[in-house]
Parts: sequence; structure tokens; C-alpha cells
Amino acid sequence: MALTYELLRFRSPSTRTAESALATAAARVPASPTKKLLKVATAEVDGPVVRLTPKAGGTGTHLIYTHGGCYLYPVKTEHWDILATLIEGSGVSVDVPLYPLAPAYTMDESYALLERVYDDANSTYERVFLAGDSAGGGLALGQALHYRDTGRPAPAGIILFSPWLDLTVSNLAVDELQKVDRMLGADGLRAAGLWWAGSHDPRTPLASPLFGDLAHLAPVHVFQGGYDLLAADAIELVKRIRSHKGAATLELVERAFHVYVGAPWTPEARASLQKAVALLRN
Repeated sequence: MALTYELLRFRSPSTRTAESALATAAARVPASPTKKLLKVATAEVDGPVVRLTPKAGGTGTHLIYTHGGCYLYPVKTEHWDILATLIEGSGVSVDVPLYPLAPAYTMDESYALLERVYDDANSTYERVFLAGDSAGGGLALGQALHYRDTGRPAPAGIILFSPWLDLTVSNLAVDELQKVDRMLGADGLRAAGLWWAGSHDPRTPLASPLFGDLAHLAPVHVFQGGYDLLAADAIELVKRIRSHKGAATLELVERAFHVYVGAPWTPEARASLQKAVALLRN
């Protein structure tokens, strides 16, 4: 982990500015499911959803995974590899909604899609988890708030990898964390957050779930690196859920970077993914 972190000094964050975030979005295309994933799962595309079915050892538990990318960038190779590990270890089936991205679209279009995916999963499976990384982590938690408030069944659990919980990136610790974060830039994130929120206040709970009512949620499990602009919000989330007598766990890897679970060559990433596997299996 320390070596990978040092190598990141040669990488310029795509979200350093609004302009760099947009330029990166224009250049990226969605990654196809990787060979690692296709060894353990069958992938089918149904419109804007990729459905993954384990080739062996399926348990009937289902996961809806919303990928990260600051609501601007499409699914990446690292996302497919994370899912390969989760499927191989736990036997879950997975839906990966390829939700509409900013700035062309806003959260409104994405929530309409995600509602359909969630309702379909609950009509098919007894246990449905929500999970995601970075922006997708914020979207997973936002969904949990929305489904609770609209009377839908609660998920079995919510698994968040380095979630982006406040689109305004307003935590007082951000300036200090920016000094050690080599992957994210606060200015570009704030701009992306405004594009994603559209006509809504960026602090509305479905966009920034840290500011929502965090009572009566399914168990929330957060995996967070300490060298991450978003670390303070992840810690605050767990504190607030517990203050409402809710169940929340935090795996804080002090010197890990943003979405460190996407670096499977590190022992820290492997250990955290195995803990996520255990949550899905148990």
C-alpha cells in the first residue's frame, strides 16, 4: 500500500479542477467485463444493466452495485475486478446499473432507473444488498434512504467503499486531507456534484446522504482509507448512524488511498474485500 501510494505522486488527479474533470469524462469509455470476472460469472446486458450470475456456488443472495467515478466517468476495469472477488467468494449474483452520467444527466434520471432495478431484484431474491464505491457508494446509501422513505423493503445490508457522502465537500478536515490525497481534487468534485444535483440543492439527502435522516437503516459497513479526501465524512457517517442506535461498522485503513480495494496487489485491499465477502455470505 505504501509503495502504491508513493507511485501516485506521478498521477495528476482528474478532479483537480472542473475543466480537468470534464476533459477526463470526454475521453473515457466504459470498460468491458474483465477476464477475471468472466472466469467466475456470466455477464448479460439488459439495457442499461449488466447482470452477473456466478458460474458455480450461487447462494441466491443478490447485490446491486453502483460504480464510482464522481458521477462523470463510466464503469472501469477495477470495478469488474472488485465484483469478481465478491462473486467468487460469496456466490452472490449482481446487477450493475450503468446509470446516466453528469453533466448530460442528473440524479433524477438515475434514481428512476435504480428504482426499477431494486423493485425487480426484490421480486426475485430473498436477500438484496446495496453496495458501491466513491460516488457509487453515496448513491448506494442514497438509495437506502429513498427506499426506506417510499415504503420499499429494506436491503439486507449496505456496503460502502470510500463513499462520497457530501457533494459540497464541506467537511472542515478537507483542507488537511487534501495534503495527503493523491487521487482526488476538491474543486473538481464540487463542480461534478453541482452537475449531478441538477436543479436540486446539492445537500439534498438523495445526493448527499450524510445530511439525511440516518435512522432505521439496514446495517451499514464502510471500508475507508485514511489518505482520502472523503475519510472524515465516512467517519462522521458511522458516528451519526450509531447516534440513532443503528448498526454501522468502519474499517479504516489509516494510510490507504481512495477506493484502495481496487488495488488487489495490496494485502490491505485483499483483507478488506474478504471482509466484504463474509458480509455477503453470512
